[in-house]
Amino acid sequence: MTQNLAHRDRLPPDLVTLLADWPRAGWSDVPGFEGLAAFWLDRHLGFRDLMSGLRQDAEHMAEGKIDPNRWQGRLLRGGEQLVQGLIGHHQIEDASYFPAMVKLEPRLARGFDILDRDHHALDGLLDGFVTSANAALQAEDLREAALAFHASLASFERQLIRHLEDEEDLIIPVILKHQMG
Repeated sequence: MTQNLAHRDRLPPDLVTLLADWPRAGWSDVPGFEGLAAFWLDRHLGFRDLMSGLRQDAEHMAEGKIDPNRWQGRLLRGGEQLVQGLIGHHQIEDASYFPAMVKLEPRLARGFDILDRDHHALDGLLDGFVTSANAALQAEDLREAALAFHASLASFERQLIRHLEDEEDLIIPVILKHQMG
């Protein structure tokens, strides 16, 4: 099983053993869920929603279903929110949360290393996203630009969703088990 984000379909089983005691379906029922765990999942939902909205807006622009000025404004605002949000989220995870969680669950250290490597891979994908978004915003033919931008989102979105799911599978059980935040 590969640990590379671009090719991974899940984390290795030995890194998600806490899911047996803290399954996804029951997370919201665990006392203390409303703190850090709910906050974390809410942030991830926000990233998913931004990606979905950007993809859908590009589809609508390519199909002529949205005003070009509105699309450009939404791409600019949504793209900035996504990029800045992910950068900030990953910085606090790498600097604070991951080290604290490794201390609580040292046997999962390799999983946190994988997530850290994901962050570096996502940095490269974010650079590509910004380049693609800027090209779309500056294009003369916005419908063609929207098609190209939409196509550029596929790999980035797939890898982002994979990372978010893997991060949740590793981290939320740690938060719930140790009643963090």
